[in-house]
Amino acid sequence: MHRRDVLAHLTAVAVIPLAGLVRAQEVPAGGAQEGATGDRVAAPELYDPFRVGRPRDRVTDYENDPFIVGLESRLRCTCGCNLDVYTCRTTDFTCGTSPAMHRQVVEMVESGKTAQEVLDAFVAQHGEMVLMAPKKEGFNLLAYFLPGTAVVGVGALLVWALAKRRGRVAAATVAGDTLSSEDRATLEAELSNLEL
Repeated sequence: MHRRDVLAHLTAVAVIPLAGLVRAQEVPAGGAQEGATGDRVAAPELYDPFRVGRPRDRVTDYENDPFIVGLESRLRCTCGCNLDVYTCRTTDFTCGTSPAMHRQVVEMVESGKTAQEVLDAFVAQHGEMVLMAPKKEGFNLLAYFLPGTAVVGVGALLVWALAKRRGRVAAATVAGDTLSSEDRATLEAELSNLEL
């Protein structure tokens, strides 16, 4: 058997099942096809794309406007994904919350509101948890300064503990070097008893 024969057999093995699949998908002119038992079965319906997923919103100039993107990057999507509105609406196409929030931002900007007024409106509607970063005031300052202070404190504690340990090890080696002649003789006698 030659190489051509092997390739011809492999091609036939691959193509024959595909021909059966194509034949099974063909729909007769009457709109029905024969089932496995010979009965006429209605052709399968194609799904409505609007039922499968959400329809794509109309694209506007505001989709990638730097001002709108900057605002949406400061707002957390309320769908529970913990992403900002811009990232959620451009990556998670099943989310219905972020496009609605985007439309609200666009409406507020078109009505002439400033960035701070838009953020304040969202805070009034959803609470402060809608902001990606807490405001730098009151108790929220703890969230800004506590992590850095904790890292510096733990680092200082480690340096202190290592310095203290190094001092103990140095003191123990100095004290262990001096043996009296009596202790040295006792040690050598004990070691000679251990040797076999």
